[in-house]
Amino acid sequence: MTAALLEAGHGLSVCTDTLMAQLAELMETRAPTLDGAGIERAVQAHLAGVPPERYGNWVHYPWRRQLVHLLPEDEFTELRLARNRNKITAAEQARLRALHIAIVGLSVGQATAVTLAMEGIGRSFALADFDVLSLSNLNRLRASVTDIGINKAVLTARAMLEIDPYLRIRVEALGLRDGNIATFLSAPPPDVIVEECDDIPMKLLVREAARQAGIPVVMETSDRGMLDVERFDLEPDRAIFHGLAAHTSGADLRDATPARKLQTAMAIVGIDTVSPRLAASAVEIGTTLRSWPQLASAVSLGAAVVTDTVRRIALDEFRGSGRYYVDLDRIVCDPTAAVEPPTDAPAPVRTSATRGRHRPDPQRDLVRSLVEHGISAPSGGNAQPWLFDWDGTTLHCRRDPKRSGSMLDHAHRATWVAFGAMAENIVLAATAIGLVASVRRFPDGEDASVVCAIDLDRDTPARSPDPLAEQILRRCTNRRLGRRDPLAPAATSALDAAADARGASLRLIDADADMDALGKILGAGDRIRFLSRTLHAELMSELRWSADEALHTRDGIDLRTLELDATDLAALRLTARWRVMELLGHVGGGGNLEAFGRRAAKGSSAFGSLSFPGDDAAAFFEGGRALQRVWLTATALDIAFQPLAALPYLFMRAEAGGAGLSTAETKRLLDLRPAYRSLTGVPEGHADVLLFRLARVDAPSVRALRRPVDDVLTFSR
Repeated sequence: MTAALLEAGHGLSVCTDTLMAQLAELMETRAPTLDGAGIERAVQAHLAGVPPERYGNWVHYPWRRQLVHLLPEDEFTELRLARNRNKITAAEQARLRALHIAIVGLSVGQATAVTLAMEGIGRSFALADFDVLSLSNLNRLRASVTDIGINKAVLTARAMLEIDPYLRIRVEALGLRDGNIATFLSAPPPDVIVEECDDIPMKLLVREAARQAGIPVVMETSDRGMLDVERFDLEPDRAIFHGLAAHTSGADLRDATPARKLQTAMAIVGIDTVSPRLAASAVEIGTTLRSWPQLASAVSLGAAVVTDTVRRIALDEFRGSGRYYVDLDRIVCDPTAAVEPPTDAPAPVRTSATRGRHRPDPQRDLVRSLVEHGISAPSGGNAQPWLFDWDGTTLHCRRDPKRSGSMLDHAHRATWVAFGAMAENIVLAATAIGLVASVRRFPDGEDASVVCAIDLDRDTPARSPDPLAEQILRRCTNRRLGRRDPLAPAATSALDAAADARGASLRLIDADADMDALGKILGAGDRIRFLSRTLHAELMSELRWSADEALHTRDGIDLRTLELDATDLAALRLTARWRVMELLGHVGGGGNLEAFGRRAAKGSSAFGSLSFPGDDAAAFFEGGRALQRVWLTATALDIAFQPLAALPYLFMRAEAGGAGLSTAETKRLLDLRPAYRSLTGVPEGHADVLLFRLARVDAPSVRALRRPVDDVLTFSR
C-alpha cells in the first residue's frame, strides 16, 4: 500500500522513518533500567523477525502529502501517554481513552479539542463549526496563514489527528442547525459536550438537547477563567445556565433581534462579573470593535480548565454543577494590588430616620403643606439640597452642604436654580390657600447658606389662585423617547409666555439639522462625563439601582426613571464600573457613550434653552423660578420635559479654569462650547439656566421620590 501510494506520483513524501526510535523509547519506558545494548536486544525481541518497514502502520496525511511510520495503536497510545503516569493511572487512562466527546464551536473550542487529544481524553470526537479560518483568528487559534479559508472544524480535526492518527473524528463542517442537533448528539451519544459556540440561540438549543439526553455540558468563556458546568446527567431537571436564561428558549431567540440576543448573552455571562476589559470592549462593539476580543493566553487557560474538568467528570471525581472562576488577575497579583471587585455598584446612601408624628397644629400643617409643594421642585441629580426652618412668620431656606457642591454644581449655580424652582412652587402653592408668599433672596449677608427667606401673609384682597399651582405635584421628569413631532404654535407661545413672565428668555430648537447637531454635542458631553473619573463617580452615586434603594433614600435617580430597555440597562451596568471606563479611555474608545445624545435628538419634538439676564447667584435663582413656570406649563400641556443640565454646567466649570477636570477634558469642553452657544443662542452675560428636551410621549413609568417633609423642616417656635 505504501509503495502504491508513492508510485502513484501524487507528490507524496515519506517523513524520516522513526519507527526504530519509537520502539526503543517504548522498550525504555517499559524497563527504565535498560542500557543501550539492552534496549536494542529488547527491540529485536519485540519485532520477532518482522522487518521494521512492515511493523506498525503507515499513516497518510493527505493535507500534508506525507506518509508517517508509527507504532500500532495500542503501543502508540501506551508510549504517547507514558508521561501521564502516575497523574493518570493506566486504568484511568483506559477509561478516559474510551470517551466520546462532542465539541461545538471550534474557535475557543479548538484549543480544548487539541488539549483533550494531547492528554489522551477521548478516542472518538464529534466536531461542529460552520466558520472558516480568517487572519484575525490567528491571535488565538493554532493554525497557519496557509490555512486561511479552511473550515475550523476541519482544521481542528487535522491538528488532533496529527497528534493521534488513531482518533475517530466526525466533522460537521456546516455547523449545528435545528435539523441535525439530535443526530449530532446521538451517533453515538457523547459522554460530555464541550460548548464554545458564539451563537446564543444555539447555546440554548444544545443545552436543551443535552438535558433531554442526560449529557453533561462544560463551557469556558475566556474571561476571568469562568467555567460553567451543567450536570444534566445527574440533574435531569436542572435549569439551563443555572436559571440565568430563565423563561428563554433557543427557539424563542432564533429570530430575535440582536438587542434581545445581547440581553440574553449578558444575563448568561453576568454583567457585574465580567472582567473590566471585556466590559469595556462590550461597550465598543459596533463602533471601534467588530466582535468580542479573545486572547490566546485566556483560550489556552480555558482549554486547560475544561480538559481538567472533563477528566474529573469522567473519573467521577467531580459531580458538581455551577459556575467557577480561575481568575489569574486575582490568583496571581501583587500582594498590595487593589483589585476591582466583581461589581462596584454604588452603595445605598443613607438618610436620617423620619421623625415621629407631630401633634395637630393648623399653622404647622399649613407650613408643612407649603414645604411639601416646595420640595417637589427639581434639583440636580435629585439631590434635594435644602433645609427649612419656620420661625412663626418666615420660612428660612438653607443650603444643605452635604447635598450640594458637586462637579455639576459649579459655584453652587445649579443649587441656586433648584432653590428658585422650590421658591416658585411655594409662591404658587400659597395662592391656592389665600396667602401671599414674598421671597427675599440671600437675606443674610453674613450667612451665605441662607439662600432665601419666604414671608407669608394673608392675601387681601383675595385673588384667584395661579392655575399653575395645580401642576406642582403633577410635574416630573419624563425621559421617554418619542418621535420628532413638532409642537403646536399655541404650545410654544405658552412656553414663551411662562419664561417671559419671570423675565427669562426661552429658545426652542426644533429644526432637524440644529437638533441633530445639538444631539452630537450632547453625546460628546456624555462621553466626557463617563470617562472622567470624578464625573463618573458622581454620576454613579446619583443612581438608585433598585426600587428598594430608591424607596429607602427617597433621593437620587431611580434607575427605573431612565426608561431603559434591557440592552441599555445591561450597557449601563457595564459602564457603572470605573475600571471599565478607565480602560475605555486609555484605548480612545467610548463612541457608543455618545449614542444617547443622538437618540435624544431623534426622539424629541424640540430642545429648549432657558437663560436669564446676569451671571450672579441672583440670576440663577430667578432663572430657577422661570424654569419652574416653564416646566409647569409644559406639564399642563401634557408635554414631556427632561432636563439636560450636565453640559451647560460643565461648560461653566471649563470656562472658569476647569477645576476638577483634566486638561484634555477642559479643552474638549471649550472646543464644544462655541457650537453649543450658536445653537442655543444664550446671549453673552446671561445665565445659562437649563437645556432641556420636550417630547410628545406617554407618562413615565416611575416618578422620582422626595424625602419626607419632617426630614428637612424644623420649627424654631
